[in-house]
Amino acid sequence: MAQPKKKTSNAKRDQRRATWKRKARVQAEKALALGKSILSGNNTGFYYPQLEAEEEEQAEE
Repeated sequence: MAQPKKKTSNAKRDQRRATWKRKARVQAEKALALGKSILSGNNTGFYYPQLEAEEEEQAEE
């Protein structure tokens, strides 16, 4: 006969949520750092086609 599953403890639940939130915070920090480097012009490992974007904006006007 099938047995019901045991309830996950609150500590385990909190631990998993903390891990999930930590990963989200790290990704947010990386995205912010990448955005800052692109805006300041100090980016070395990220390709950002600025000339094409500027040409498209001028063509629309």
